[in-house]
Amino acid sequence: MSNNKVTKLKTRSKSAAALDTPTDLDAAAVQAISEALNGIPADSYTLYLKTKKCHWHVSGPHFRDYHLLFDEQAADILGATDVMAERVRKIGGTTLRSIGQIAKLQTVIEDNDAEFVPPADMLRELMNDNKKVAKALRDAH
Repeated sequence: MSNNKVTKLKTRSKSAAALDTPTDLDAAAVQAISEALNGIPADSYTLYLKTKKCHWHVSGPHFRDYHLLFDEQAADILGATDVMAERVRKIGGTTLRSIGQIAKLQTVIEDNDAEFVPPADMLRELMNDNKKVAKALRDAH
């Protein structure tokens, strides 16, 4: 008697055939996980752009240090965002398709369109925004 624990991969509806990714999750689970995870890349892209804004607009005596710090953080955020979106695709879900969709799905990161933000305020705001994204990740988990 064989004790095979490998689950046969299921395919979903024909309407999604072009994007179909075999998975052992049922369609409802894929939908629920995709919805839980897609808000996080939306907030992450928003945080990425906000961090780049700080990189582009920082001024003052610590310009070089902050400029480099913000650029490195933005690159890390973008890399993590890609991994999250790819995870949604790996289970057969769909992920972000446009800036408009990002704007609709962002939930924890607020835009900051101020013309000038003092460097200390940039650091504080980005720290708090990173904490919000970390919490969203824990909640989704």
